[in-house]
Amino acid sequence: MAWAALSELVPYYPLYALLFLDTGLSGAQISLLFAVWSVTALLTEVPAGALADRWSRRGVLVLGGVLQAAGFVVWTAAPGFRAFLVGFVVWGVAGALWSGAAEALVYDGLAAVGAEESFARVNGAMTAAELLVQVPTAVAAALLYAAGGHELVGWVSVACCLAAAALALRFPEAPRAEDGEDLLDTLRAGVRAAVRTPGLRVVVLAVSLIGGLDAVEEYFPVLADDWGLEPTVVPLAVLAVSLVGALGAWLAGRAGRLPSPALLGSLVAGGGLLFLAGAWARPAALAAVALFYGLYLGVLVVAEARLQERIEGRHRATITSVAGLGVELAALAVFGAWALAGVSGVAVVVLATVPLVAAGLRLPAREPVDDG
Repeated sequence: MAWAALSELVPYYPLYALLFLDTGLSGAQISLLFAVWSVTALLTEVPAGALADRWSRRGVLVLGGVLQAAGFVVWTAAPGFRAFLVGFVVWGVAGALWSGAAEALVYDGLAAVGAEESFARVNGAMTAAELLVQVPTAVAAALLYAAGGHELVGWVSVACCLAAAALALRFPEAPRAEDGEDLLDTLRAGVRAAVRTPGLRVVVLAVSLIGGLDAVEEYFPVLADDWGLEPTVVPLAVLAVSLVGALGAWLAGRAGRLPSPALLGSLVAGGGLLFLAGAWARPAALAAVALFYGLYLGVLVVAEARLQERIEGRHRATITSVAGLGVELAALAVFGAWALAGVSGVAVVVLATVPLVAAGLRLPAREPVDDG
């Protein structure tokens, strides 16, 4: 949990868009940067998971922190479009390295001491910590910017990334027997297990669909502004939504394996709350959005735990990364729905996922699938 919080305690996060604008980038250039960031993550997601399985999950987390720090060094030392482009490519690779490795490392670490039943609780606490740390991150970013501008924010961000990498070095990792596979063999075997094993494929799909819904978070400030909140209040309103989400993740993790009907009911209720918020379209409607987010993150935490329970064997990080790739692709549906119909369109997507999610979560909670 400490690593999850520290990896998000990066002062650049609330301010990098401002950095781009202050450097003189156009809207088209900023959009191109974000596109390169996304494409990099998509292309490297699954290979990064295979690297974690083949080499070291702990080592991959450390490497990801060092790479992100390197990207921010480039941003801070020579701010400009080319530097930002390089930094986003490196950051995209770093994010891919963390994606599958973190959950695999935590689950196998718990399993090594017979505590795998605690994964939902730990995962919920990690998700909550990542959201709660937005508060000190925003405060630190404001204070650092006031004291030394973007340069001070940048160098402190580099230090935070390196500190997270150093903390990851302390994670225990059980040794794995040599199996004669090379990296390409591991990649193929993990992907094959994820897409061809019926009992596993449906859970990977469910987690992909649920995880992709988190893209709606990008629009919370837009909703707050559109519904009449003063610009000075918008950050506080968005923070309140995130805090309710953190509470939902924490409670779901503490509850352990919720029954599938409760998970599906939460998802249906969340979709209904989004419809209500879109129809209401007033500042108070953000309360409905916050409740949606809390219910949604609770479902996500438990679904991710169900996925880890279904996997046995040596390709855990690769399979988890396949689900991560699915999350990135499913997020595109959320973006498209927003472009067509705003928050109501996203609510339709939420409800449309329910039948497929039901198929993935109705399997017995403790029926592991060997990935070969």
